[in-house]
Amino acid sequence: MAERSFVMIKPDGVAGGHTDEIIKRLTDAGLTIVQRKEVQPTRELALAHYADNDEWYRNTGSKTIASYEKQGWDITDIFAANDPIVVAKQVREWLAEYLVSGPVVALIVDGPEGTIAKIRELAGGTEPASAAPGTIRGDMSDDSYKTANGARRALRNLMHASESVAEAEREIALWFPNLG
Repeated sequence: MAERSFVMIKPDGVAGGHTDEIIKRLTDAGLTIVQRKEVQPTRELALAHYADNDEWYRNTGSKTIASYEKQGWDITDIFAANDPIVVAKQVREWLAEYLVSGPVVALIVDGPEGTIAKIRELAGGTEPASAAPGTIRGDMSDDSYKTANGARRALRNLMHASESVAEAEREIALWFPNLG
């Protein structure tokens, strides 16, 4: 059974000249690039990419708060709140600012069942500074939550990879609206 996913090479990946290497790692893993386009995202597109619903806010805010607690940082130093929704709304704004800061490369990637998990494995952990060597983020970036949050900006982690089939389909429809 085939599975497809959405991958975006973010502005730092494009500006840093990593596009070809990221695509090579995907294709070397046996995956197929079905569609590819470079685009300068609008603010509307960037905001639409990050779901505007309570589930996304609770999940993202809770993960951010947990990350701060794990590091021994006070979340209120950066976000002036300890509420997951408030924290995630600020994170979403930073993410949108990041996506509009330069061109991105949007990809539809095809492969066998398990493709989404494979891409996420190749990408590595969300935070490049702690991503495993041999992964895209671990090898090509060193940004950290501490640096990003201290600068009040999104984490620069080279790429986005869908987390689920449903998310991939939503993102593909958003970034490739003229497909079927």
